[in-house]
Amino acid sequence: MKIVDVVCAPGRTGFYFDDQLAIKQGATADGSRYRGTPVTDGFIAVRQAGEAISVMLVLEDGQIAWGDCAAVQYSGTGGRDPLFLAENFIPFIDEHIKPALVGQEITTFREMADKIEKMEVDGKLIHTAIRYGVSQAILDAVAKSMHKQMCEVIAAEYGTSLCTEAIPIFTQSGDNRYDNADKMIIKGAEVLPHALINNIDKLGERGELLEQYLYWLRERIITLRASEDYMPILHLDVYGTIGNIFGSDISAMADYMSKLERAAYPFKVRVEGPMDVGDRDKQMYALKELTRVIDERGIGVEIVADEWCNTLEDIKYFADNKAGHMLQIKTPDLGGIGNTVEAVLYCKEHGIGAYQGGTCNETDRSAAVCVHIAMATNPDQILAKPGMGVDEGYMIVYNVMQRILAVMKARGNK
Repeated sequence: MKIVDVVCAPGRTGFYFDDQLAIKQGATADGSRYRGTPVTDGFIAVRQAGEAISVMLVLEDGQIAWGDCAAVQYSGTGGRDPLFLAENFIPFIDEHIKPALVGQEITTFREMADKIEKMEVDGKLIHTAIRYGVSQAILDAVAKSMHKQMCEVIAAEYGTSLCTEAIPIFTQSGDNRYDNADKMIIKGAEVLPHALINNIDKLGERGELLEQYLYWLRERIITLRASEDYMPILHLDVYGTIGNIFGSDISAMADYMSKLERAAYPFKVRVEGPMDVGDRDKQMYALKELTRVIDERGIGVEIVADEWCNTLEDIKYFADNKAGHMLQIKTPDLGGIGNTVEAVLYCKEHGIGAYQGGTCNETDRSAAVCVHIAMATNPDQILAKPGMGVDEGYMIVYNVMQRILAVMKARGNK
């Protein structure tokens, strides 16, 4: 079966593009927007509408396979590709990607996606968001040509076994960390709340506000949970702010982690991005040392690497050096989804927690495809996305996962 056409459509994401550097430099929240001047190239405001591009592959039998090109909320920082705007990149796809795909025979996902992943224009790899969306469409095309689910294609090509149970879903609250926590608890989310602690005003000058929030969250879970069997993991993303307080004092950071552990007891705590030192190597060494000290002291908090751990190469580098107990595999940052598959499998092979994440700034389509990847690779947790409203992202990820499980069970019963 061949691809006979490539059609693009502009789209909206489930959240926004935010200028992280401007926020760190003091841009202030004003309702759903930020007051301040953008400082990252390409931004016209500190917060602006998130954009995506749907790439549709028209197959010769009339079927349409598709994926969504999307980039993370904090685009253009932490070593990432620049801001991804539809009006800039639809012409690029029409000029460079379409000719490479039209007329091609559908073979395997790995072969076809690899060509896009390695494709260069003017001596540079194409934008990660394009590789992300086009590879989703290729996976869908291969699955449709074989009359299989996308997860089955991944499992067959990478030699894995499909999950027979649901993967823990991690929900994110945005700034509405109190009301949205209730939604998470009511729905039984296995990992929560993210909490968006992206400045000192939310953390506290000595971290006291986050500690108080954990005390509140613990009591709220105990009050609202349907049974004592519900024991969610409390995963907090602090965007480097702990490092802003304690600088390079790893011992002081570990002391603070111990406080968080006590505040959350009996629930397990994960802290994502405790520091951001502005450089990949320095970030790796800082996380490696913090992880070592926490383990030596027997502190029951897991450290999650995020910033500066963006690409497949980065993930292998951090995993090899035990720079964190868990690594976020931020799916749009890796480019083609084949890299997400390989990243999850690499973490599992090297005894590092695999958090198949992404961003609130994705779409329903990219979220659904990511569930198929997860069901074929079995990461430790998967992000509910897109958006920060809890209900919508959790619904999408949960429902796709349950459909896959139901279909596989039905086929196994035949």
